[in-house]
Amino acid sequence: MSEKSADAACLRRLRPLARRELRLAMAAALLGGVAIVAQAWLVATILHAGLIEHRAADTLATPFALLALVVLLRAATAYAADRLGFSAAMRVVPALRKSLLAKLDRAGPAGVAERPSGEIVAVIADGARGVEPFFSRYLPAVTQAVVIPLGILAVVAPLDWLSALVFVVTAPLIPFFMVLIGKGAEALNQRQWRHLQRMSGHVLDAIQGLPTLRAYNAGRRMVRAVAETADGYRRETMAVLRLAFLSALTLEFFATVSIALVAVLVGFRLLWGETTYQHGLFVLLLAPEFYLPLRAMGTAYHARMEALGAAERLVAFENLPDLARPATATEASHATTGDAPGSAGVALRFCDVGLVFPGGRRALDGVEFEVAAGETLAIVGASGAGKSSLLALLMGFVVPTAGKILIDGVAMEEIDLAALRRRIAYIPQRPRLFAGSVADNIALGDPAPDRARILRAARAAAIAERIAALPHAFDTMVGDGGHALSGGEVQRLGLARAFYRDAPLVLLDEPTAHLDAETEALVQKSLGLLRPGRTMLTIAHRLATLQHADRVLVMEAGRVAEIGPEAALRAAGGRFDALFRTALDGADADGDGAA
Repeated sequence: MSEKSADAACLRRLRPLARRELRLAMAAALLGGVAIVAQAWLVATILHAGLIEHRAADTLATPFALLALVVLLRAATAYAADRLGFSAAMRVVPALRKSLLAKLDRAGPAGVAERPSGEIVAVIADGARGVEPFFSRYLPAVTQAVVIPLGILAVVAPLDWLSALVFVVTAPLIPFFMVLIGKGAEALNQRQWRHLQRMSGHVLDAIQGLPTLRAYNAGRRMVRAVAETADGYRRETMAVLRLAFLSALTLEFFATVSIALVAVLVGFRLLWGETTYQHGLFVLLLAPEFYLPLRAMGTAYHARMEALGAAERLVAFENLPDLARPATATEASHATTGDAPGSAGVALRFCDVGLVFPGGRRALDGVEFEVAAGETLAIVGASGAGKSSLLALLMGFVVPTAGKILIDGVAMEEIDLAALRRRIAYIPQRPRLFAGSVADNIALGDPAPDRARILRAARAAAIAERIAALPHAFDTMVGDGGHALSGGEVQRLGLARAFYRDAPLVLLDEPTAHLDAETEALVQKSLGLLRPGRTMLTIAHRLATLQHADRVLVMEAGRVAEIGPEAALRAAGGRFDALFRTALDGADADGDGAA
């Protein structure tokens, strides 16, 4: 399927969401067409009676009353068509955003790792909004452009075949030039959407990297780059607007010439006595109404072009690989396992696990090892060896392409993922603070936070005193737009989350990798309080981490190279020492792209 066909198919798939509103809009268009014909006939009748037949005004009370009712009916149907079009769009846009978020959930962190975050935000926000005019304006305009002209043609043809012939000959010119000019607008619209998406990603990435830009004195260069990108988007927008105005001018020109041609023919036929004043005026009044829906469709055609430009981005987003199990999955099929197993430590077993990413990159190959409940396992290896992939598999961010993972003897795919994640605490190298209070960030994901439990978690993570010194203590706003915290304080808040969650399985990506010695000692002490009774898997970059591990797993090129107690591995020497030195050298550049 070509890209354009895929874009159009994307819009067609969305139509059933608004089928009811679109059908009602068609009914309103039909009723509006009847009102238009009735209005023209009543006006022609009143003017004929008053000007030609010289009837008194009081004898025309009934036609005037009917005309008032018809005008109200026409206004009501026009309003109803607009509201129904808007309602159709409001059914589609939220459903589309929900679908995009579900896709984001299925793709997981690994599936979108290579996409700029600004680009993803632009697709979900602006891309979904971009299809709104297609349903609110274009589809109702198409319905009216089909229904009303055909109805008028059916009424005019028996009265004045010559005017009907003019309608038939000139009407196709409007959609013809609409499509002809619209082809150029379509290419420009799609290019504009691509430019907007790149600009969104560029600006957001620049903001996220602002400290680095300032540190390297690259701020002015980035400002110029952003300004150039914005100016390019401005030029793309103006090019689209030029075509839009050209299209409107062309459609107005052909509609005006066609109406003038009908008026000339009606005038001559009146002069030659081939038609009555009433019939001639009736046809002349219907002529603008015949072309009005076609002109409106021509104007709304640009909404279709805009929607196709947005659909191109939506299709690209939908084509992202589904690497993760969706968080909403409830796939528990084990007879005794409706929730995640384990309450005091979790036993893990990797059975010949393989992981291959789209494009053929092999992250894991035949990985086999076991972790006993309550055991602490340190994972060591060079960057790209597969360490982060192991944690990503356990969190459901990716699904193994071979083998299986057993959790307390139960295959992971048989366990409800949402319940399993409630049994996992994850502490990355750089925890993310979200816009909200300190308490909200510690009790992340808890709809009813327990203040006493939050305080205990903060004390265990050695951050309670620092929180108490904040302007509003636990109610102080942090994260985006909130109070700034140091890297060590953020790390200890991340550790407090793990204490609050009280999960039996703790996954750590070397939480002390970027800390000074004093803060590292505090974090290691807190981890010592967290360790008893829990299963821990930690990616290790520092010797201090290995000293607290029961066993060490050495990864090499996606395979298990060595596994055993640290002392035994050091005694064996060789590959373990070389790999661990490599891991220490690459501590700040860790990650194999899985998570």
